[in-house]
Amino acid sequence: MNEIIERGSPRATGIALVVVSALVFSTAGLFTKGVQAAAWDVIFWRGLFAALFTTAYILWCGSFRAEFIDMGYSGWVAALVGASGSAAFISAFKLTSIANVSLIYAASPLLAALLAWAWVGERLTRRVLIGCAAAFTGVAIIVSGSIDGANLQGDLLAAWMTSALAIWMVIYRRYPNTPAAGPMVLSSLVLLPLGYTLGMPFSNSLPEIAAMAAFGLTFALASVTLGEGAKRLPAGETSLLSTSEVAFAPLFAWLAFAELPVFATFAGGLLVLAGVVGSQIPPRAGRIPS
Repeated sequence: MNEIIERGSPRATGIALVVVSALVFSTAGLFTKGVQAAAWDVIFWRGLFAALFTTAYILWCGSFRAEFIDMGYSGWVAALVGASGSAAFISAFKLTSIANVSLIYAASPLLAALLAWAWVGERLTRRVLIGCAAAFTGVAIIVSGSIDGANLQGDLLAAWMTSALAIWMVIYRRYPNTPAAGPMVLSSLVLLPLGYTLGMPFSNSLPEIAAMAAFGLTFALASVTLGEGAKRLPAGETSLLSTSEVAFAPLFAWLAFAELPVFATFAGGLLVLAGVVGSQIPPRAGRIPS
């Protein structure tokens, strides 16, 4: 698998990996809202099966030592940041709409780009800054529609998830040798005691547990591909590409639950997509990239 991944250029490979990750991540709302289980039950079972599937992948690749024993300080930090973001992510879906969570996530380009500038010293190009500004404005429109409504708590959890994701991406950009799979397993295991204590995971039916097991598998796939893609791209570009899930998540929500975005969500989504697409348009030949 690794040999196939490395055939293309690092940037092209990174773009492909992040887009695949975004597509898979866009199904998270379907799994979370498609079961009756409470948020902490979903966190428990998703984390357990994600850890099992990813550990099996690590053993199959023969990289147990590199992924776990040699993950280093950056791997532990990435795991803890990822754990907090995952808990907020799943809980947010239970408290607000799938479209709102997906669009608030689009603030991560701005946060990641600013963090990478301050910590890694990456240059903020005009194209990325404009794209980030468009994405942030779109998210602001979405959140403004929840200030006086029942969705505010979910929107705030989604905002923390966005911040955690931005930090997580910059960790991988700052320390590109940090393994992706091992920290993901650790982030899932960290949440198991909390899920067991705060929820009632063993009271769920077998069909629901099976659905959450499938959620764990897709989460494992998306997390590994995102981590590998983040190593090959600037943090701001990684975040912007990963927000392409906003094109898929509301569509899936409409098909599965007839959940239609309100006007503010629709308008904000257009700005987010404009930021993503605009940041990826290559400069014309003969021009210095801005």
